[in-house]
Amino acid sequence: MKTDIEIAQACKKKKITEIAGIAGIGDQYLEQYGNYKAKVDYCLLKDLKDQPDGKLILVTAITPTPAGEGKTTTSVGLTDGLRKIGKNAVVALREPSLGPVFGIKGGAAGGGRAQVVPMEDINLHFTGDFHAIGAANNLLAALLDNHIQQGNALGIDVKQITWKRCVDMNDRQLRHLVDGLGGRAQGVPREDGFDITVASEVMAVLCLASDIPDLKARLGRMIVAYTHDGRPVTAHDLKAEGAMAALLKDALKPNLVQTLEGTPAFVHCGPFANIAHGCNSVTATRMALKVADYAVTEAGFAADLGAEKFLDIKCRLAGLTPAAVVVVATVRALKYHGGVAKDDLDRENLAALEKGLPNLLQHVGNIKDVFGLPCVVAVNAFPSDTKAELDLVERRCQELGVNVALSEVWAKGGEGGMALAKEVVRLCEQPNRFRQSYGLELTIEEKLDAICKKIYHADGVQLTPAAAKQARQLTELGFGRLPICVAKTQYSFSDNPDLLGAPRGFTVTVRSLKVSAGAGFLVALTGDIMTMPGLPKVPAAENIDVDENGVISGLF
Repeated sequence: MKTDIEIAQACKKKKITEIAGIAGIGDQYLEQYGNYKAKVDYCLLKDLKDQPDGKLILVTAITPTPAGEGKTTTSVGLTDGLRKIGKNAVVALREPSLGPVFGIKGGAAGGGRAQVVPMEDINLHFTGDFHAIGAANNLLAALLDNHIQQGNALGIDVKQITWKRCVDMNDRQLRHLVDGLGGRAQGVPREDGFDITVASEVMAVLCLASDIPDLKARLGRMIVAYTHDGRPVTAHDLKAEGAMAALLKDALKPNLVQTLEGTPAFVHCGPFANIAHGCNSVTATRMALKVADYAVTEAGFAADLGAEKFLDIKCRLAGLTPAAVVVVATVRALKYHGGVAKDDLDRENLAALEKGLPNLLQHVGNIKDVFGLPCVVAVNAFPSDTKAELDLVERRCQELGVNVALSEVWAKGGEGGMALAKEVVRLCEQPNRFRQSYGLELTIEEKLDAICKKIYHADGVQLTPAAAKQARQLTELGFGRLPICVAKTQYSFSDNPDLLGAPRGFTVTVRSLKVSAGAGFLVALTGDIMTMPGLPKVPAAENIDVDENGVISGLF
C-alpha cells in the first residue's frame, strides 16, 4: 500500500494558473511561487465585493484519539465530491505547523486519495508565512527589550512582561529561561520563554485581519507588558506595528494550491485550536466564498474546541454564517472512547461502541441545539468497520434527527465523498437558526460558565484566585465584553485528558486569563495546557529523509 507522500508524489498536478482559472481568479491577482503554488492578492476581495457569497460548510469532528478521525481528509474529499456531483466548490484549510510535522502527528495535508498538493511544500516552509509571523513576533520582543535597555521611558515592569519569543518547533527546552545575562551591555536579565509560532498572537491577528490597515491596527493594540502602576503597554507604544506589518504584508495574502483531483484549495494560516482559535484566515475563507458556490473549511480538533471557537469567535468577528456542519467520526475512535485499547480496535465490539457513542452524540447535539445549525455525521470508513457497527452509529444519530453518510474519500477520493456531498447540499437548503453560545454583554465569568455548561456539559467553572483577580483587572481595563478563547486539552470535553467519552460531574478550572487585544478575544488557560509543546520519545522527524534527487520521504 502506498503512503500518503507516495500518492501525492505520483499525482500529475495542474499548473497553478490553470487552478486559478478554475476558481475564476485572474492572472493579475496571482503571485506565483513556482509552478504549483501562488499567493492571491487581497485586492481580489475588493473587486468581488458585489459578488454574492457561496454556502459556508464547516467540517469538525469528535474528540480526537490515537485511532485518528480524518478531518482534513474529509474536508478535501468532500470538496472533490461536491465537484463530482457538479457543484462549484473550493476548500479552505489551515497551514501545518512544523511542530506537529516533526513531532507526533506527521504531515497535515489530508491523506490517501484526498490530499492537497504539493504535499511536501505545504508541510515544510510552504510560502514562508510562518517564518514571517515568527520574525514579526520576535521583532516586537527585541524592540521591547531594547526599550528597557535604553532607559525604559515607558516604565515597564520587567516582572509583568507578557510577550514571549516564538519558534515553529516543539522545543520544551525553551518554555522557561533567563536571558539578558553577561553584563550590562548584554541586556536586562529577566525571566523569559518561547511559545510555538502557532500560539503567537501575531498568528491570530493575521488570521483575523481583513487588510493592511486592519492588520496594523490589530498589531498596534497587542499588549506586551504592564507598567509598575498597572497600565498596559502595547506594540503601538513601542512604535512596532509598521515594521511588523511590513514583514507580514505578503503573509496576509492567502495561498492557492490544489487537491489531487485538481480542485482549488486555499491553505492559509494555522493557529492551534487547543491554545488559540484553530481556524484558517478570514481572508482565505472570504475568498473561497466569493469564488465558489460551496466553500468547505475546517476547524481544529473537536467541535468543543475548533468548532466552538469558529462559531463563537471567527464567525462573530467576521460576520460569517455557516450553512451546514459536518461532524467527522470513525467507528475505531468511538470504540476507543468506549474503553477499547488501540491494538484491539479492529475487532467488532458493539458494547464498546455503544459506550463511546455519547461523545459523538454530544458534539452533534451541541451543533444542532446550542448553535442551531443543520449537520451530518461523516463516518470515515475503515476496512475493519462491520455492518452492525455502522448500523448502530446510524441508528443512534437518526434518533437525534441527524443523517449519517459513509465517507470513503481516503480510498476513493471525490468519488468516495459523493454521498456526503449530496447530504451537505441538502442541508444547505434547510432552515438556519445560527446563534452563538453566549452573548458578549455577559461578564467574563458568565461567558466561561456558558461555554463550560453548554458545550462541555460541566457542572460549572472555577476560577483560581489568580484568574479571578485577572478577570477583575481585565474588566476594569475595558476588555470584559470580548469573546473567550479557552485553551484546553483536546483529548476530553473536560480539562482532564483522561476523561474520555462524554463525562459528567466535573468542574472546569481556569488557572489564568489574558487578553489578546489585537486578535480581539480573551484567552482562558485551563489544566496543564502548554503554549510550547515538546517532542515525543520517537519524533516523526526521525523517519523523514531526502534522497540525492531532492525527493522527500517519511512525511506521513
